[in-house]
Amino acid sequence: MSSEIAIKVENLSKCYQIYAQPHDRLKQSIYPRLQRLAGKKPKQYHREFWALKDVSFEIKKGETVGIIGLNGSGKSTLLQMICGTLNPTSGSIQTNGRIAALLELGSGFNPEFTGLENIYMNAAVLGLNKEEIDTRFEKILAFAGIGEFINQPLKTYSSGMVVRLAFSVVAHIDPEILVVDEALAVGDYLFQQKCFKRIDELQKQGCSILLVSHDLSAIVQYCDRAYLLNSGRLQGGSSAKATVDLFKRVTTVKDTLELQTIKNETASFTMFKSSFPVNSAVQDYGNNVAEIYDWAVFDAFGNISTSIDSEAIVEILICIRFLQHCVDPIVGYFFTDVQGREIVGTNTWYARSPLGSHAPGECVEVRFKQILGLSSGEYSLNLGCSEYVGDQLITHHRLYDLCIFQACRLQRNVGFYLPPTDVEIRTLS
Repeated sequence: MSSEIAIKVENLSKCYQIYAQPHDRLKQSIYPRLQRLAGKKPKQYHREFWALKDVSFEIKKGETVGIIGLNGSGKSTLLQMICGTLNPTSGSIQTNGRIAALLELGSGFNPEFTGLENIYMNAAVLGLNKEEIDTRFEKILAFAGIGEFINQPLKTYSSGMVVRLAFSVVAHIDPEILVVDEALAVGDYLFQQKCFKRIDELQKQGCSILLVSHDLSAIVQYCDRAYLLNSGRLQGGSSAKATVDLFKRVTTVKDTLELQTIKNETASFTMFKSSFPVNSAVQDYGNNVAEIYDWAVFDAFGNISTSIDSEAIVEILICIRFLQHCVDPIVGYFFTDVQGREIVGTNTWYARSPLGSHAPGECVEVRFKQILGLSSGEYSLNLGCSEYVGDQLITHHRLYDLCIFQACRLQRNVGFYLPPTDVEIRTLS
């Protein structure tokens, strides 16, 4: 392997044997051997699940490379094999340099030991002797910021305290290769800022970084390149932005061309909604005066996507069919955060765009085009159609917690929303 390469992965595959019943595992260990001795073709008592299949890539020294993908796509399996905690079924992995890894919460720590004891134990496993740990101890402790709890058993720590301590250790042993698997998502906002500042410092020192995250903005902002793991197979490898765009397309069930064909064949039924993973706990109710029969979210290029670029125009489509006569119905949407708080949204009444009166059987298509400005994170889409009858707002149809969308932005910010901002700096004498 070239001295300029930090990590080289060739034709890596990982297969798991899935057993329908516990005793099938015993059968698998005995019967195939007997069947071979009897001259018969051995029978398998399990099914194979390939978590990774023929994965190959290289990471150069000093590069920061991201891995993205849906849950279950094989990301953690890949990182565990790179770090040596999991053996591959086939293929090879070569690394060049000291590896520090933050894989899953508390990995490498003993819950019965104190935080102080875990620092020395974990750093020793990563290759430092006691003198080297002593010189770094105060920096590790200050970075973790857990104070007097350093002398308490790890089992008394919160999840946030554990990840603080774990990242503090791996970030201060001067690693040549740093592997981080989504663990920073556990920390609070200020600690995440501190972690990314430390990642900046490690990048400047020439550390090679492999970062797995669902925060697409962090991938674009910090990674030179990125790969997409999709059902165990690797895609992408070009710029981080290009791979994030690929992720948006791949995770959409149908592309725009297929949807256009459906629209032509079914006339009034576009069925854009069939391309979105609807939440199983969606709240669907109303008085059957009108119905939301179709909906979609489009990115700035007109593609259907469950990823929102917070700094580009997003289009929300809502299609209404009227089952009874309606006078000036109101159609709208809003996004809620993971705690159910209403973050951003509007409707035709707020936008001063009245729909007018509609007879039974008529259909209306409403499109909202906006730059949402959301902070990076997950948000739930909510849609509604209602009507004022006198002073009372009557609900015709509501779809709440309909679908989860991932918002991402290049520029980091505080809070939920970042308005268009100009920064002016002057040096005063």
